[in-house]
Amino acid sequence: MSRFKLYTKTGDDGTTGLLSGKRVSKHHVRVKAYGTVDELNAWVGMIRNYELDANIQNTLIKIQRELMTVASQLADDTSIEVSKLVNLLDPINDDDIKYLENQIDLINLELPELKNFVIPGGHVIVSYTHLARCTCRRAERFVTELNESENVPEIIIAYINRLSDFLFILSRKLAKDFEVEEIKWIVQKK
Repeated sequence: MSRFKLYTKTGDDGTTGLLSGKRVSKHHVRVKAYGTVDELNAWVGMIRNYELDANIQNTLIKIQRELMTVASQLADDTSIEVSKLVNLLDPINDDDIKYLENQIDLINLELPELKNFVIPGGHVIVSYTHLARCTCRRAERFVTELNESENVPEIIIAYINRLSDFLFILSRKLAKDFEVEEIKWIVQKK
């Protein structure tokens, strides 16, 4: 019985295959975009390793599934008319963004108003959430850079932007839940 081999050796020349079959360099902006989304997904998984309330756990799993979809959409360099993905997955849509916005609003209701920037840290999970937020912002930079040369669905750009907002508010919620003092960054003149 033959097993599927994980290694293909096709990337040994520094290229990788997109869903269309086209080969591009591993540092191509498209690869950077979906690779950073994959990295973000790993950070979200790291956050899920901690004891969190059921709503947050479920939201994070939903986000991870959506990030798999976003990465797949970014790896697909074909037009929507010939896309192999169109029939395989439900693309990110307005409802996904609305869900994030609703979660942001719910969390924000239980937090004190913020008038300053927050210095990350104080607890490992808070730091992981800030790392996820920063990775999300990097993904956003690569996605918008890709959009300058190739068409990226606007909904993906909006989703990634809203997700970074969610991760910021989540970091504040986790600081509160884990009883971590938020250190505010206040500019002091010398």
